[in-house]
Amino acid sequence: MKITREIKTAILVIASILLFIWGYSFLKGRDLLTSYKILYAEYDNVEGLGASAPITLNGLVIGKVTEIKFSDRSGKLIVEMQIKSDFPISKSSVATIYESGLIGGKQIMIIPNLKDQEMTVTGDHLQSSIKLGLTDLAAEKLAPLQVKLDKILIGADQMITGINNVLDKKGQQDLKDALSELTQTIAQFHKASESVNGMLADNKTNIKGIVTDFHKVSSNFASVSDSLKQANLGKTAKDLQVTLKRVDEIMAGLNSGKGTAGKLLKDDALYSNLTQTSKELELLLQDLRLNPTRYVNVSLFGKKNKPYVAPAETADKK
Repeated sequence: MKITREIKTAILVIASILLFIWGYSFLKGRDLLTSYKILYAEYDNVEGLGASAPITLNGLVIGKVTEIKFSDRSGKLIVEMQIKSDFPISKSSVATIYESGLIGGKQIMIIPNLKDQEMTVTGDHLQSSIKLGLTDLAAEKLAPLQVKLDKILIGADQMITGINNVLDKKGQQDLKDALSELTQTIAQFHKASESVNGMLADNKTNIKGIVTDFHKVSSNFASVSDSLKQANLGKTAKDLQVTLKRVDEIMAGLNSGKGTAGKLLKDDALYSNLTQTSKELELLLQDLRLNPTRYVNVSLFGKKNKPYVAPAETADKK
């Protein structure tokens, strides 16, 4: 069978068209020999994420971002993902934008839900999230520091301005005078320290004797403390406590009127009798002084005794 020129031309045109389609798909990153499914995810911000960004599953590249466009309904950004059909992805999986490195740019990581058995099909929307990278974390941490640094710089500027306003010519002169007086004070203090050092050098022998005496006193005190330690102060204190307890019991008995001493302190009749006896003894001594012959009779001629006459106080009492 002879192939005509027209057939050859048609085959060449068809092959060129197929080659063009394949090349165009290859340039867009789509392999015509591999099956894909298209999934979507919505984000508020996709800064750093561009078309052809890799899509990974457990670190393995399974697809790429094909398009990023605005949503007409919500105003969010819709990311179109081309994923190989060989990898089953459940509908509750999460598409997370993350930063692969300092210079690697943003990528999308699929976090699968292995408990969900319902798999995605072309056109499904996945849940979305954004994981902060090193740059974002650094910016988030540095933002408050920058605010604080700005406040510190403003405060420092205000303080320097205030110092410049205060330190006019008179203030500068006063500051110089104060520094000069401070220098003189330091010099005087240096002289005083030299005097003290000289005095200490002159009295070095006396100071050494004082230190030696103090050492002896401390040694004696140590000996006294050892003696006190060996004196069994615990037993002495215990005996003293027992003695004080007995004294308390004796005092309690006296206050309650027990015993001879207690009755002497508490019995009013005994006190009255003692008072009366003392009074009568006083009268007897007075009568003995006034009439000694009544009690001691020494007569050489047998003179009779005078009759007894009671003292005036006794007579009045009777």
